Amino acid sequence: MNHDEVMQVLNDPLAQELMHSQPFARLAYIGTDGAPRAVPVSFYWNGAQFVTATAPKAPKVCALQANPKIALTVDTNTRPPHALLVRGTATVEEVDGVPMEQLKAFEKQMPAEQLPAHEIQMRAIYKQMARIRISPEWAKLLDYETRWPSCVEKLMKEI
Repeated sequence: MNHDEVMQVLNDPLAQELMHSQPFARLAYIGTDGAPRAVPVSFYWNGAQFVTATAPKAPKVCALQANPKIALTVDTNTRPPHALLVRGTATVEEVDGVPMEQLKAFEKQMPAEQLPAHEIQMRAIYKQMARIRISPEWAKLLDYETRWPSCVEKLMKEI
């Protein structure tokens, strides 16, 4: 997919709703042992990249530095399920303190009155963090009403 096609998917109202309402995404990557991993991550969408942060020594940091290709899923537990599927490339940088994007990600997870105390706790734990920026290179949106996985779309055309 070219950048404009990816952004068209990501700017769809349903994709925007998912990115701004769902507190977690599932990040898939290849571990340093060559085995796949899928882990939940809090995330912030900055309009161009998905951003998350973790401890600098987290296993995913070394793995993403060795192989930055990822898949990311933001979905619901509703019927029908809605899902935003993304593939892209991650870049990792170590930063002092807690990145603003990580604090913004928590705004989707807890009431506003709990955020200041949570920020204090985060800053006490993390003197440094690894900021992971994910640049999307492919995206697909599924609503299981009008947008289906491509294999299902092919089957439906055969009916």
